[in-house]
Amino acid sequence: MSDKVFEEWAILELMGHRRIAGFVREQTIGSASFIRIDVFVEDEKPIATQFYNPSAVYCMTPVNEELARRIAEQDQPTPVTRWELRPPEQPEERPLAEDDRYLKDDSDPNDEMPF
Repeated sequence: MSDKVFEEWAILELMGHRRIAGFVREQTIGSASFIRIDVFVEDEKPIATQFYNPSAVYCMTPVNEELARRIAEQDQPTPVTRWELRPPEQPEERPLAEDDRYLKDDSDPNDEMPF
């Protein structure tokens, strides 16, 4: 077993459904081990850093930096966005029909009933 820490440019495939490319290394948070990937496109500052449980990784392919950056540009992770439902539509108010006069609350108690 090697004591060398893994730090490579690579493409991660996560459970076969998602592909992400960047600089991959091991990282321990608390007592758990994670795979950390820093996604770079053009600058020296990553556009995203993500941590994955090793069991989520379906495949990891080491590549050179140029290829990792090109793939990262095509498959950029999107930031989390808030998704909300539209507020329910309010029912349209319809004018009261002649027969609905007795339903009105604002009637004068001295008014005669229509029947």
